[in-house]
Amino acid sequence: MDTILLVDDEREILRDRSRIIEDLGYRCLTAKNGKEAIQIIKRDRPDIVLTDQKMPNRDGFDVLKATLEIEPTIPVILFTGYGTIDSAVHAMKIGAYDYIQKPFSPEMMEIVLKKAADYRRLKKEYLILKTQVEDMQRLDNLVYRSTIMKQIAKNVMKLAKSDANVLIFGESGTGKELIARSIHRFSGRKDEPFIPLDCVALPATLMESELFGFEKGAFTGAIKSKPGMFEIAQKGTLFLDEIVELDLQLQAKLLRVLQERQFRRLGGKELTSVDVRIISATNWNPEKAVKEKRLREDLYFRLNVVPLFVPPLRDRKEDIPILVHHFIDKYNPFSPREMEGISGQAMRCLRKYTWPGNVRELENIIQRAMSMTDNDVIQLEDLPEEFVGPIHGEIDESLTDLNFRDAKGKHLEQFTKQYLGKLLDKYDGNIAKISRKAGMSRKTIYRMMKSYGIKH
Repeated sequence: MDTILLVDDEREILRDRSRIIEDLGYRCLTAKNGKEAIQIIKRDRPDIVLTDQKMPNRDGFDVLKATLEIEPTIPVILFTGYGTIDSAVHAMKIGAYDYIQKPFSPEMMEIVLKKAADYRRLKKEYLILKTQVEDMQRLDNLVYRSTIMKQIAKNVMKLAKSDANVLIFGESGTGKELIARSIHRFSGRKDEPFIPLDCVALPATLMESELFGFEKGAFTGAIKSKPGMFEIAQKGTLFLDEIVELDLQLQAKLLRVLQERQFRRLGGKELTSVDVRIISATNWNPEKAVKEKRLREDLYFRLNVVPLFVPPLRDRKEDIPILVHHFIDKYNPFSPREMEGISGQAMRCLRKYTWPGNVRELENIIQRAMSMTDNDVIQLEDLPEEFVGPIHGEIDESLTDLNFRDAKGKHLEQFTKQYLGKLLDKYDGNIAKISRKAGMSRKTIYRMMKSYGIKH
């Protein structure tokens, strides 16, 4: 629960507005002048400061300046009944989050406080991420923070020093090709070609010519000779993606090349020597693929000199915040607007999702959100329905007969009744315990119970 510090020298305004703030679900502290407010800010570090501009004993500008010195991430909102353009500009220049003129409605207060709370959470998360930069690791295009990915990065550097064939396996979208590229980039072959070949991209007849090349006249349409991927990758690395999908007869021919380090082009007679490192990848469990006769056992042992398993994103969710900000930075140059980050609510939603498409799906979602949002921060509503749904659940169908404002109020009423009812049952009507658990004052609990007709 966010804490709001309300500062005003008028007692009635403090009383009335603090009640509104608490009804909106915030904890409210009050101060009757700037001096008292600054002491509270030093002691309690509220999440938001809402202060009158004109007050005796240090005014709102003094509160603003002191807050920025004590804790720069706290948004300060100034309000006044004597607003001028000059004072508003001055407030924003010295760092006010917002500047509003009295009188303002509860609806306006709700909007302003919600935006300020989102801003505060975003700033805090940004600072946390900033302090985590030293812990964040980057290997080529791989960005990670999890312990398991750090170990993979260490293994990549070890593998780069050898020439052993590597079999990378894991679910689709986990970054197997990026890992293969990193192995190549840090290897002794880094100045030679890295050639990726998707084994499901072509039928078997064309895949053979793609791998080994062909001579002129080898088949209808072969009007000139063409080198294959083995020749193009000479001295470098050939990356065979989805190796399990390669035709079994082609697997036998690939095995012979790996054993003899020689091959013939289709329609050719001369043997060509080859010096190529093979890195292969599959989204199958390799042992299961061998057992089900999808992958030749003898080829498996040739390819699997060093196995490397890449875990799914759902098993390393601590990487999600780092990846999100990496993708925002990546796509900002191509975005309609400069994105500053992502809201805490949206980030929590991403962390709860199971990510069947792994890192590739996360990148797609961030790119999509950046293209569609009207904000400079990715919000919950910018994410697809399947991401939001699991967190918020279904709403009562009858609410769709109401306008948005009435439906929202009705939905909030239903939630509040259920929430307080469950707490009353759980703690046998002990308001003190309920107050501590809910993070609200006992006065607010009683007022809400009275408002919604809840008895205990």
